[in-house]
Amino acid sequence: MKSIRFLLLGLAVLALTQVPLAANAQSGGPLRIEITDGVIEPLPFAVPSFQAETGSASPYAEEITRVIAADLSGTGLFREIPASSFVSSVTNFAAPVQYADWKAINAQALITGAVSEAGGQITVKFRVYDVFSGAELGQGLQYTGTVDGVRRIAHQVADTVYSRITGESGYFDSRVVFVSESGPKNARRKQLAIMDYDGANVKYLTDSDSLLLAPRFSKNGSRVLYTSYESGQPQIYVLEVASAQRRALGTGGGNMAFSPRFSPDGNSMIFSLEQGGNSDIYRMGVDGSGLTQLTSSPAIETAPSFSPDGSRIVFESDRSGTQQLYVMSANGGEAQRISFGPGRYGTPVWSPRGDLVAFTKQNGGRFHIGVMRIDGSEERLLTASFLDESPTWSPNGRVIMFARESQGEAGLPSLYSVDISGRNLRRVPTPAGASDPSWGPLQN
Repeated sequence: MKSIRFLLLGLAVLALTQVPLAANAQSGGPLRIEITDGVIEPLPFAVPSFQAETGSASPYAEEITRVIAADLSGTGLFREIPASSFVSSVTNFAAPVQYADWKAINAQALITGAVSEAGGQITVKFRVYDVFSGAELGQGLQYTGTVDGVRRIAHQVADTVYSRITGESGYFDSRVVFVSESGPKNARRKQLAIMDYDGANVKYLTDSDSLLLAPRFSKNGSRVLYTSYESGQPQIYVLEVASAQRRALGTGGGNMAFSPRFSPDGNSMIFSLEQGGNSDIYRMGVDGSGLTQLTSSPAIETAPSFSPDGSRIVFESDRSGTQQLYVMSANGGEAQRISFGPGRYGTPVWSPRGDLVAFTKQNGGRFHIGVMRIDGSEERLLTASFLDESPTWSPNGRVIMFARESQGEAGLPSLYSVDISGRNLRRVPTPAGASDPSWGPLQN
């Protein structure tokens, strides 16, 4: 039972370093990690089509199977073995597993399941097996939901499988709020939108033609802060996701307010406020109370982000002459510079694990998404392009989503994701252009 877990936990740790890795399993023997000049070899898994236990469940069973496979394969840590390679099939969820048949095709993990439907309700049962140790990982589980929520049930199953194999929490049953962009570059329409982490189920939260940007989820995913220009200058709004109801937040008597983020407890926010041509970082209750100035300098200071425990803030400032990253107490006070490489740094975001900061870097005519330790050490650039910006973390701190804009008059922003080792760069499909993503928590 420990063989698969050992492999993926090793990958989770080693992915934080710059050591090239490969994972290898000897057929019939224990899994082991070999350091080579290659890349991490994804763990092969098999997921036979889930069994339909009622006649009406057949299309849902197939959809659930495909979503689970896509979730796991999309991490870059897993590789699906195609059904055409199977030696035997699974026709009964309760039947004993024929481990020899799955070993023969080098499947190291096996996922089986069954689906039933009655009165618009779906029930999914599933099990996860370590093929080479010949044992089930944990106990079988089941999830229920409505037929409209089939994809979400599949994401929940995939999260459980991911967690049992890696020992980490998953991130599939989560949503992303972003700015949907359409129209020509000089007259682009921007709307606030929300989608599943994989680009499915897009819904629009606003229909205004006014410029808006920088939506940010609350920690529990129920609210979104964003900046809108509908009053003629940037002001901060808070929106309830369930109802799409919104209200403006009074943030400084008509001065420009932008770059908001919730505190971890959701009761307050930090943001930038411009007064007299200078912007500083402020903190205020989401109810409009307790406006407090946290920085005071002639520099431009913006893009603040809380640490997961709410005790510190990382932000960008040009107080040293160039755009750099700083960390200070959430109550203000002296700030410590943490970025020292060539180029300019911006849009820092604290990892939900608390150990890393993601950022945008501009250097040598290229934009990068990168990560560094909280003390500024171990800086690592994950991407490079004409324009990469707006990093946001997955709920488990494994993956970063960001916006990438193509060059030229017809250039349009798109969303991409990359893991924290710089591997597995993937485009996230959206119906139109997309920018400013904010990755929310796992749904309740």
